Amino acid sequence: MAENRALALLRRVWPVVSLALILLVIAIAIRLTDDIVLEDVYIEALAKLVVVVGLYIFVGNTGVISFGHPAFMAMGAYATAWLTIPPNIKRISLPNIWPALAEAHVAVIPANLLAGLPAAAFAFLVGLGISRLAGIAAGISTFGLLMIVRVVYSNWEDWTLGFSTIMGQPQYLTIWNSFGWGIFAMVVAFAYQESRLGLAARASREDEVAARATGVNIARQRLIAFVLSAYLVGVGGAIYVHFIGTVSIETFYVDMVVITLVMLIVGGINSLAGAVLGTIAITALIEMLRNLEGGFEIGATVIAAPRGTQEIGLAIVMLLILIYRPKGITGGREITWPFAPRRR
Repeated sequence: MAENRALALLRRVWPVVSLALILLVIAIAIRLTDDIVLEDVYIEALAKLVVVVGLYIFVGNTGVISFGHPAFMAMGAYATAWLTIPPNIKRISLPNIWPALAEAHVAVIPANLLAGLPAAAFAFLVGLGISRLAGIAAGISTFGLLMIVRVVYSNWEDWTLGFSTIMGQPQYLTIWNSFGWGIFAMVVAFAYQESRLGLAARASREDEVAARATGVNIARQRLIAFVLSAYLVGVGGAIYVHFIGTVSIETFYVDMVVITLVMLIVGGINSLAGAVLGTIAITALIEMLRNLEGGFEIGATVIAAPRGTQEIGLAIVMLLILIYRPKGITGGREITWPFAPRRR
């Protein structure tokens, strides 16, 4: 009986377990190559994975496209900087910050978890209005949110140094603790999508009229998804700056909007598997195109792709996916239990 219950539990959580196994196999393979550059690429991919999975919580479950989630990344990034940069460096680079924050020095893991809270609080305030919108109106409003955060943070020089870069962040990410953060993000997203709240959000995505008729408060469900998504994206922003070691508001603007949305859409916007596999696929494509731009030697001849190949390549892949597989690589489905008996 206990064995049957354990098997049933494994089958239920298999969608997230299978993704964790895929990430683990890739991590082990990269470690066996002992390639430092490839390891850094994978660590950056896992940092972005947290953001893309956070984006999936809102976009994938509600069907509302958001162009503003990098704003939450920025809030998480600056929050973790204020908490983790050593006080002696903050006294020099941020002399006008609050004295309590100037003397604060929190360990990186709790600081990253705390960094998502300002993003979640802000998402709750603005989400009271955004959650009542739909379609293009909601998308444009989220992009407006991104522009507002960028203007505020770029002019808040006492705390953010404006367009300058804050340095001194501890770079603690390894391939294994970044793998742990990826698992954390997937577990949060999977727990939400399997809950009653996630089911109600997907009901509103599929048919708003029918969802309302069955008692679903669409605005409330979108607000819940928006706040949870913002928290996880804020955590992802904090993790990302602990990889690059610096914080700049320019990091969290249009380029980040494009790359995170491309990862989610190419993988499959309506599934957690799509968010994870899309991140891996686009990261691999970008690295391949970057190497082509860098060039390779054939005898005495150096062959290199022209500059801009990365952007053109991403655009072509995006167009092909939208034309021939509009639901993404996964088709909007999760990875199913592979050992079930086949039906005739």
